[in-house]
Amino acid sequence: MRKQISKWKQDFFTIWIGQAISLITSAVLQMAIIFYLTEKTGSAMVLSIASLVGFLPYAVFGPVIGVLVDRYDRKKIMIGADLIIAAAGAVQAIIALYMELPVWMVMAVLFVRSIGTAFHSPALSAVTPLLVPEEQLTKCAGYSQSLQSVSYILSPAAAAFLYTVWELNAIIAIDVLGAVIACITVGLVRIPRLRPEQQSLNQNFMQEMKEGLAVLKQNKGLFALLLIGTAYMFVYMPINALYPLISMEYFSGTPMHVSVTEIAYASGMLAGGLLLGLFGGFKKRTLLITASIFMMGASLAIAGLLPPSGFVIFVVCCAIMGLSVPFYSGVQTALFQEKIKPEYLGRVFSLTGSIMSLAMPVGLILSGFFADKIGVNHWFLISGILIIGIAVICPMVNEVRKLDSK
Repeated sequence: MRKQISKWKQDFFTIWIGQAISLITSAVLQMAIIFYLTEKTGSAMVLSIASLVGFLPYAVFGPVIGVLVDRYDRKKIMIGADLIIAAAGAVQAIIALYMELPVWMVMAVLFVRSIGTAFHSPALSAVTPLLVPEEQLTKCAGYSQSLQSVSYILSPAAAAFLYTVWELNAIIAIDVLGAVIACITVGLVRIPRLRPEQQSLNQNFMQEMKEGLAVLKQNKGLFALLLIGTAYMFVYMPINALYPLISMEYFSGTPMHVSVTEIAYASGMLAGGLLLGLFGGFKKRTLLITASIFMMGASLAIAGLLPPSGFVIFVVCCAIMGLSVPFYSGVQTALFQEKIKPEYLGRVFSLTGSIMSLAMPVGLILSGFFADKIGVNHWFLISGILIIGIAVICPMVNEVRKLDSK
């Protein structure tokens, strides 16, 4: 029994270490590209387009990608996705040796990288339940959230330092190395394949996509949780774009103040991920999700009520917001991994990712409009109140409450 326990831990953490290296190098490169585009163009529109390019493939092609993830060997898909990301970076690095990278080429490479990520993310989420015992899924989701937090903390400082001492192509080369290491660690692990009876024999894309949605709808609790999560992301995700605005304009800060808020948020997220990893066996998981949403809403509302001299309290609010994130996203991921059959996980994760991604740009446009009209601090307050309302509704939905019953 002990040998079996250590085997799943060895496999999970082997993949996890490779993903950690790749995630951090990718985050550093992402920040360096932002510095490059800012320095080269000074255009907010260019940066907005770069952000759009980053999530567009997931939003548009997610359902199709999900079918491929469920139809073919997920291990090969993960390695192939990492190799696509590495190849795109390698081409960009080689071209950068001979000429200054044009903006269109940077955008093209970002698009190719985002396609690789759109394949990799659902494949990794779908592979985890094949390696990890069901009762450990929530803890492993906590560790994954911690990893993401570390990349958020390290990447801005590391990118700022490396960008001043290295050329962009050298930073790209580091990311290529990170992707190759991720491929190697996945290759070292034996990932169970779906049994023949679990694999799709339909070979009809539209039918298989409909099956993914049908499976999700059949689990009424998860489907209700998805709708609640979409409303939550619709209100909250656009707030991310407004942190620099409230820090610099309302609180009269500098870019350093913006960095402080980002580090506070990421540090809170790291603490939350570690807590979830250590104590992830908590049975009332829908209660954790509700508490997480409420913490986020209350922190945003308090931030919106602060006077212009209240920046220190705003930093504390940012840390609490970050702390709440793993108890929503990590717990929700574990619930999906536990309740959905392995043969449908690729489609379900891609579908949910697409829905969340499509909610973001609409919310971003609306939040930008209202923040300009009524003041960014007032929009924080309104967003907080709306999210508190979502937290109140969540446990009132009977099907969501039933998710904790086996």
